[in-house]
Amino acid sequence: MASITLDNVRKSYGALEVVHGLSLDIAEGEFTVLVGPSGCGKSTLLRMIAGLEDITDGTVRVGDTVVNDLPPRKRDIAMVFQSYALYPHKSVRKNMAFSLEMAGAPKTEIAEKVARAAEILDLTPLLDRKPAALSGGQRQRVAMGRAIVRSPKLFLFDEPLSNLDAKLRVQMRAEIKELHQRLRTTTVYVTHDQVEAMTMADRIVVMNAGNIEQIGAPMELYDDPQSRFVAEFIGSPAMNILDGTFHPGGRFVLPDGGEIALGGAAPAVDSPRKAGLGVRPENLSHEPGGIVLGTARVRVVEPMGSETLMTVTVGGRSLLVLDRTRRPVAVGDALPVHAAPGDLFFFDGKTDRRI
Repeated sequence: MASITLDNVRKSYGALEVVHGLSLDIAEGEFTVLVGPSGCGKSTLLRMIAGLEDITDGTVRVGDTVVNDLPPRKRDIAMVFQSYALYPHKSVRKNMAFSLEMAGAPKTEIAEKVARAAEILDLTPLLDRKPAALSGGQRQRVAMGRAIVRSPKLFLFDEPLSNLDAKLRVQMRAEIKELHQRLRTTTVYVTHDQVEAMTMADRIVVMNAGNIEQIGAPMELYDDPQSRFVAEFIGSPAMNILDGTFHPGGRFVLPDGGEIALGGAAPAVDSPRKAGLGVRPENLSHEPGGIVLGTARVRVVEPMGSETLMTVTVGGRSLLVLDRTRRPVAVGDALPVHAAPGDLFFFDGKTDRRI
């Protein structure tokens, strides 16, 4: 195991800078997830840690060693990619053993490490099969096994589940998390899927346009987002945000002229101030109580068993309501929408930072 330290790391392709001076500390044994939309720089950052991309500026340390100029093979890092990258003509056993064979490890050591990794990943009955005879999930486990046998200081995962179907992704999320709990190897995992990030990470690094928006434990980011971007990105379904203007006296005026009386729940202002008012779908209710956000017209009803997801319109803006009362609701119904004061979030209209 080893820690990772990124100090003012930058990456440019010619005049285009795609990673803008990021600094990050990852502790030994930590499972850190880099999450963000496509093109935010998360895979580029991971590849710089791995040595697959040159670093334009800044420093990357693994433990106490600066690795900027070390080739990938000397960084003691194992990487699992989106594509399984297995040798189709080799058996599972041979695929897992390949890196150790290339390193000249003794045959007895190779056999022991392959057997141990196969047992951990439930691959023992499959060791003599070729990749073509495996399911997608089994192939991904072989790719993980190939990484495990090396006993690296770091595991790096680059969107390893994106090629799998929804049910298999859920299963593999649990398997990767359980694997980390057993091995406690420092892990950096890249994904664009915030559900993966929330369910797997010790800490999440939310990235946006080559910058770090916020770092924290999953529920810390969910309960205390520091920017509008984090608030809308973390959580499924996403946080609702109504754009409007704060006025003195706790009035929040919507673009269509409607008003929400926030009273003491609103930030104090001396003059009108543009802002966003956020509330999570599960914190909206059509039962009396709290602050009335307005009367909603139901547009879509999606029953999901224990809860119902509704798309409604308030003040000309679509909102999502996650209702767990199982009260019958139909398209076209008009419902009052309430929220508790403590469940509201406010974001500055210019900077998008939390007020």
